[in-house]
Amino acid sequence: MSEPAWVEHMIWWRVYPLGFTGVHPWGWGKPAEPEKHKILHLVEWLDHAAQLGCNGLALNPIFTSRGHGYDTLDHYHIDPRLGVDEDFDTLVAAAHERGMKVQLDGVFNHLARGHELVHKAIGDGDGRVIDAEAAQWFRTTTDAEGTVWVNYFEGHSDLVELNLESDLVVEYIIDVMRHWLDRGADAWRLDAAYRMSPAFWAKVLPAVRETHPDVCIEGEVIHGDYPRFVAESTVDTVTQYQLWKAIWSSIDNANWWELDWALTAHNEFLDTFIPATFLGNHDTTRIASQIRDQRHLPHALALLATLPGTPTVYSGDEFGLRALKEDRLGGDDAVRPQFPATPDLLWDERGNAALTQGMFADANAQTLALHQRLLGLRRRHPWLHSARTAKVTLTNSQCVIALTGTAGGSGEPGEAKKPEQAGRLGEVGEAADRLTLALNLDDKNLFVSGEHALTQTIDADDVTRTWARSANGGQSIAPHGWAILG
Repeated sequence: MSEPAWVEHMIWWRVYPLGFTGVHPWGWGKPAEPEKHKILHLVEWLDHAAQLGCNGLALNPIFTSRGHGYDTLDHYHIDPRLGVDEDFDTLVAAAHERGMKVQLDGVFNHLARGHELVHKAIGDGDGRVIDAEAAQWFRTTTDAEGTVWVNYFEGHSDLVELNLESDLVVEYIIDVMRHWLDRGADAWRLDAAYRMSPAFWAKVLPAVRETHPDVCIEGEVIHGDYPRFVAESTVDTVTQYQLWKAIWSSIDNANWWELDWALTAHNEFLDTFIPATFLGNHDTTRIASQIRDQRHLPHALALLATLPGTPTVYSGDEFGLRALKEDRLGGDDAVRPQFPATPDLLWDERGNAALTQGMFADANAQTLALHQRLLGLRRRHPWLHSARTAKVTLTNSQCVIALTGTAGGSGEPGEAKKPEQAGRLGEVGEAADRLTLALNLDDKNLFVSGEHALTQTIDADDVTRTWARSANGGQSIAPHGWAILG
């Protein structure tokens, strides 16, 4: 495994800045106002992220773009709707002061139609190449009549795909990545990496690491052979969409067999890389909307907090926000909302939601507290980053998973400590190398046998308590409940 050592302790808080600060889609077509320094809005939320349990700020696109950020006009400057380049420096400094890393979103597969390079190649026309030299930057197709056309990303005529076989593009992407790492970024997310050749990244990333050896690179890969992509591209990790889908689908359909299948593959991935895990992001329906029975939302949170990988919380999920992603123009807007100026504005003096309109009217303080509790557990047990899972109990509606630490995080399973040797759950210091996660979607109790029912738990009541063992040495999890035992 090639990832930097600091990644073992990471929990990212992902933000879509253009929506978070209210400039998209509400600011679409309006003149940029860089003097408003809107990206600094995020500084007011960094303490919230830290108190949540996160130690990394993962930013979706912040570079100059036409609209939603994935239509880049200039990779070397902050979008003027968000502010000026020096505002980025201020944000990074504020994050680093709090011990937080910063990840940037690299949209490197395509450029916006309005980019100066695109304009040179096709002008204001319909995509036909008018300058062959400028068109070297882009993927092209020649039709039967010999006309050369630029290629569009997934049919979007505003997004013109770069020619990844061109040395010009290779050197350009290397330079952009180094530029922002020099300004203080710590990591990159590679947007639409699944659309880009691993061979391209095998040229780019080693060159970036020559000057920035501690950078972490995450590729957005949805389907396919994850380990092969990692090996051939040299990225450190990829987005674990298979596990994302299995978590919410297993819970919503009372079918833990799907999760078991996904965890079998997940264990195999861990032999070569540590996947990036998540319950939602800027491209997906909110997890609180995916799971119809809200009694089962904590089950998903417990899985994110305990399963091996590098977890990310999408901003707003910690409040239990709900929103649907739709297949239409603007269908992502609901999952990319504007946030209040400061976290304090969310709550009244009694701790209830203070906003009476919009999705934040449903902000849930209990969901926030549960995130803090579970992410705190994750921080105290960093060995979970590379742990292995094994099924103990498995039916459609009841599941018990054993989590076992690896020897020194090497990826090789370590010998589990006996219960009397294991550290207490929640105890600061040397962590135990075994936990058990019990998840019950059933109307009946879930019995956990004595071997896995240890003495400490975080459960559905969000408390740490000592359990009295039953006569047969086990523990019982209430209907629709859950517990982490260790």
